[in-house]
Amino acid sequence: MYIYKEETFQIIKAALEVHKTLGCGFTEKVYQDALEQEFIAQNIPYSREHPIQVTYKDKTLSSEFIPDFICFDKVIVELKAVEQLTGLHRAQTINYARVAKTKVALLLNFGAESLEKERFFNSNGIF
Repeated sequence: MYIYKEETFQIIKAALEVHKTLGCGFTEKVYQDALEQEFIAQNIPYSREHPIQVTYKDKTLSSEFIPDFICFDKVIVELKAVEQLTGLHRAQTINYARVAKTKVALLLNFGAESLEKERFFNSNGIF
């Protein structure tokens, strides 16, 4: 069972359009700018680089994390422009979702010849 299936489909569709148009070889920031334009064109609600506080043992840290996008107020979207995704990229995305208390996170890599997309979800509060 997919959580937020329609929402994640819309986000991936927008990312595929960006990758189809630009191809690979740009920086992450270029893809982030282009994806924002595609979100606007496709009426996908989003927040870009919205800081989220991190807590440690019930204490709020001065550090914060800044996901690339939060779409539909419930899906973390993390972008990469690398040749190959690593476990570190996956862990970062999962941690962002955990701290933001979202149920779904997407990791999108524009650095490969084809858009790479990985979907992470939880149904019980733990990724």
